[in-house]
Amino acid sequence: MGKVAAEIHARLTAALSPLSLEVIDDSHHHAGHAGHRGDDAESHFTVKLTAASFAGQSRIARQRSVYAALGDLVAADRVHALRIIAHAPNDLTDEA
Repeated sequence: MGKVAAEIHARLTAALSPLSLEVIDDSHHHAGHAGHRGDDAESHFTVKLTAASFAGQSRIARQRSVYAALGDLVAADRVHALRIIAHAPNDLTDEA
């Protein structure tokens, strides 16, 4: 896991206490696209997480919680693109 991915993992763990969390670096899929910063750069991610705090929240509210936890990583463009798959423990599907 790279430095930015590790920071994403740490921040989401601290803020949301997820039951499960996966941070996937998708940067290599974006070579030649906007925001790609070279072969070793981390800039595009997918996060998959399940957190009890998401129960009863809309998809947008869950995404806002993730963005709030990541704060300046996104605001400073250290993370160019972020796909969020956020579930509550009782959700029945894996669809975003």
